[in-house]
Amino acid sequence: MSAAHIEMQGIIKDFPGVRALDNVTFSVNKGEVHALVGENGAGKSTLIKILSGLYAHGTYEGRIRINGQECRFRGIRDAEHAGVGVIYQELSLIKELAVGENIFIGREPTTMGVISWNKVYARTRDLLQDLGLDVNSRARVKYLGTGQQQLVEIAKALSLDANILILDEPTAALTESEVETLMRIIRSLTARGVSCIYISHKLNEVFDIADRITVLRDGQTINTYDKNAVDEKQIISDMVGRELTDMYPKQSADEGGVALKVEGLTAYDPEIETRKVLDNVCFEARAGQVLGIAGLMGAGRSELLNSIFGAWSGKVEGRVLLNGKPVSIKSPQDAIRSGMGLVTEDRKRYGLVLEASVAHNITLAGLDKVCGAMSIINTHLEQKICGEQIESLRIKTPTAETVVNTLSGGNQQKVVLAKCLLTEPRVLFLDEPTRGIDVGAKTEIYQIMNQLAASGVAIVMVSSELPEVLGMSDRILVMREGRIAGALHRSDATQEKIMSLATGAAG
Repeated sequence: MSAAHIEMQGIIKDFPGVRALDNVTFSVNKGEVHALVGENGAGKSTLIKILSGLYAHGTYEGRIRINGQECRFRGIRDAEHAGVGVIYQELSLIKELAVGENIFIGREPTTMGVISWNKVYARTRDLLQDLGLDVNSRARVKYLGTGQQQLVEIAKALSLDANILILDEPTAALTESEVETLMRIIRSLTARGVSCIYISHKLNEVFDIADRITVLRDGQTINTYDKNAVDEKQIISDMVGRELTDMYPKQSADEGGVALKVEGLTAYDPEIETRKVLDNVCFEARAGQVLGIAGLMGAGRSELLNSIFGAWSGKVEGRVLLNGKPVSIKSPQDAIRSGMGLVTEDRKRYGLVLEASVAHNITLAGLDKVCGAMSIINTHLEQKICGEQIESLRIKTPTAETVVNTLSGGNQQKVVLAKCLLTEPRVLFLDEPTRGIDVGAKTEIYQIMNQLAASGVAIVMVSSELPEVLGMSDRILVMREGRIAGALHRSDATQEKIMSLATGAAG
C-alpha cells in the first residue's frame, strides 16, 4: 500500500440557485490525518463527493491531483482505482450477508468462473486480523455491533487498496471503547502511510486524532491550521463566523406542576419476550423544565422514550399520567393526541419522509391543522403555516417545496422539530437532538428548547453528550441496565457523578 498526497485546487460546484463550493483549496499530506470541519451546509459533503467520484469530472470546476498526477474521475470506480475509500456515517453494508460477502461483493475471486468462497473468507480473515478485529469472516453483519460494522467498512475500503481513507462522522453511533479502537486503527493506518480525511462535529475527537484542521464556511476555505497552533474557540469562531460565548445557553424557567408521571414502566424485548429492556422505571417531568436522561449505550434511554410514546414494538407495562390523569397510549397517534411529541434519535429513518417536501414533512403529524372540509388539505393554509414554522425556527431552505433530503442535517432536525411543534405538545421528548449537527445549529436548537420551556412545555432529553446533559438540564436521571440508577439536580451534577451511576461504580 503506497502513500498518497492529495491536492484539490480552486474547486467550484454549483447547484440550481446556489453555489455549494466557491474556489475551495484543500490538501492532505502523505500519512496524515487532516480534519475537515464546518457547519452543516458548509460544503464538506460536496467536497468529499467530488473527491470520491460521486460528482464526476465536468460537473465542477477545479483540479484534483494525487501524487502530482491530475485525476479526472468519471465515477466512483475511477476514484476507487486511484486509492480513494469512503466510510460514510450511514453504513452501506448489507446486513443479511456475511462479513466476507460484504467486503468482496462484486469483486469475488473466481476459479473457472465459479466464486471461490474459501478465498473470500481467507482474504477477509487476513484483513480483519490486520485491523485487530476479532470477528468471524462468515458471521452475518446483522449480528455485529455498530462499532464492529464500522471497522468492517474500513476493511472493505482497505481491500480496494485504498491509500486515501475518508471518514465521515465515523463515531456518531459508537461507544467510548469502540471510539478508542477506531482511533487506534486510524493511527496504525497513517503510520503505514495511509492519508486520512476525518470529518466530525466532535471537536474533542478532531483535536485528538488530527494533524491539521481545515475549516469550511458557506462553501469557502476559511483557514487551515496545524492542530497545535489553534484551539477549539478559534475553530468554532471560524465555523460560525462569530464567537459563541456560551455553548449551552441554558435559561432557567419557572417550575410548573408535574406534566408527566411514569409509574412502574416495564418493557420487553420484541424478539425475546421474557427479556426486560426496561424494569420498573418511575419518574416525573415538570412543566417548564428540561429533564436530562443520561446513561451508556444500551442502558435503555431510547427504549424509555419509545415505550412512553407508543412506538415500542414489544410488550409494555406500567402507568403514564399526563397532568395527573392516566392515559392509555398504544400508538404514536395516541401519544400525539394526548399532547406528546417525539424527536427520534434517527431523523432520516424515523423522523422524516426524505423524498417529500419540507412543507409535507412539517404538516405530517398535524394534518388536522391544514385540512378543510372533507379532510382535504388546504394548500394555501399549509403554505402559510409552514412559512411561519420556517421563519420561527430559522430553517434554511430555498422554499417550503424543497425536498427535505437536500437540506443540511441541522435544518433537517429543525424540520422534525417543526413537525412536532405543530401538534402543540405539552410534553416533548428529544432523543439525541443535536447528533450529527454543527455547533451553530446546536446553539439554535438549545435556544428553541429554552423558548419551549419558558412557554411551559416539559422537555425530556436523551443525550450521549455529557456536557450537553449538564449544560441544558434542570434535573438529570441516569439509567443503567434498564433501570433508573440515580437522579441529580443541575447544581450537584458532574460528569464524574453521572459516569459513576451509569457504570455502577457509585453503588
